[in-house]
Amino acid sequence: MPNLFIVGIGPGSKDYLTQKAINTVKNADVTIGSWRAIDIFDDVGKTIGLNVKDLQEKLELAVDLAIDGKEVCVLSTGDPGFSGVLKTILKIAKEKEFNEENIEVIPAVSSLQLAAAKNRISWDEANIMTFHGRENIEDILTVINNGQPTIALPSKSVKDMARFLLDNGVDENRKVTICERLSYPEEKIVTTSLKEVINSEFSYMCVMIIYFDKY
Repeated sequence: MPNLFIVGIGPGSKDYLTQKAINTVKNADVTIGSWRAIDIFDDVGKTIGLNVKDLQEKLELAVDLAIDGKEVCVLSTGDPGFSGVLKTILKIAKEKEFNEENIEVIPAVSSLQLAAAKNRISWDEANIMTFHGRENIEDILTVINNGQPTIALPSKSVKDMARFLLDNGVDENRKVTICERLSYPEEKIVTTSLKEVINSEFSYMCVMIIYFDKY
């Protein structure tokens, strides 16, 4: 029976939490996640916060606690299987000889899905890409001219992504939509040109949609 749960919390708003996620966190012995993720739950027991710097350490702790018999929840922004912690936890579990049959993944709405919905895009007809944690982003150049919208999580910022595309010959008037802080009260969705993205300011919490046509 699973006792290590990787719980997707969706894009960040309580509105997108599933009942399964709420119940799993409520019944856990320990919940581990960023404080931003933990704070969206109303009923949570013992908590352990994590950040980017101690992510590996805290995920290893989660597996160790599960090995000791605790029921452990690890919160993952968006969906755990897309730029989430699933891949890392499976690797740790293998190293520690923790049977992955004891791991259950609770899926959730990813920011890419929400970006597609907000912009009325059928996302089974889009290029879906993530560059989180990647320095090499050349892969995007192989798909952005195939006639479908490309929905991407930038590696650093949307300005860096825009600059990379312009440096690699993409038309400065290419139409793009920036979806910033989706599901939060300060959510902002801006459709503009690639050139204008360079001259604008956005937070790191963004999804970038690159269209095939010009703005």
